Amino acid sequence: MLYTFSQADYSEAELQRYLSAITAQDAVVFWQDGVLLPFKYAALLSQLDAACYALEIDLQARNLVCNMEKVRSISLQDFVALSERYFPQLAL
Repeated sequence: MLYTFSQADYSEAELQRYLSAITAQDAVVFWQDGVLLPFKYAALLSQLDAACYALEIDLQARNLVCNMEKVRSISLQDFVALSERYFPQLAL
């Protein structure tokens, strides 16, 4: 399954509930304001087994650099490829 996070205003408890359902066979994409989540909740995300990505254009729009080991920066083209590979998609 592909989980996409487009908001950054989740409480820690709410985000933990969402993350608890994610498995190693899933992928997580942070986009729009969701690219702030890896910076805000790095400890929670470090516990995930799933691959995590942040949309490069949204990082750039917020003047952020993703140098985290757990989260890889991706292009729009990469995002499309992920959406083709992982299904269904859950947009949060």
